[in-house]
Amino acid sequence: MSDKKQDSHSHDPVSGPILVPIDFSAHSEAALLLASDLADGLGASLAVLHVVHDPQNMPGYYARMAGKKTVTRMADIAGEMLDEFMAKVRKHNPHRQALHKASLVLVTGIPVTRILQVVEKEKASMIVMGSKGATGLRHLLLGSVAEQVLGLAKLPVTIVKEQSKH
Repeated sequence: MSDKKQDSHSHDPVSGPILVPIDFSAHSEAALLLASDLADGLGASLAVLHVVHDPQNMPGYYARMAGKKTVTRMADIAGEMLDEFMAKVRKHNPHRQALHKASLVLVTGIPVTRILQVVEKEKASMIVMGSKGATGLRHLLLGSVAEQVLGLAKLPVTIVKEQSKH
């Protein structure tokens, strides 16, 4: 009986964390800031997720920090990048409480699949994620991670574009 009651509240915004998948882009930062505001307003927590993807999907993605380190260190490099990204965002936004209490999740795999798995594991109430809004042939062939998550997720998803800086 208690399971049914819990299921009926699965979309209650304060029942689970707001999941924010990030890729260290300006779009991700905009999504993280919006999610932080939502979490503060709703009394929810934040779970910030980065998916380390197969190097064949995004060759050179972690090269900025990798130097000559081996592929086996990719998750370590991504973890360092996640920590640095969060430290920067937190430093520039000291008033956002949820941002400073956010849990960090680092997983390896195919981004869409792993995002949806983390939603289940964390019992997330919603997803807030950034999108570059890919267009043209690239979009038709690959689709965007945000669009795929939007189509497959069984909970509310908010897609955020980078905010213009005045």
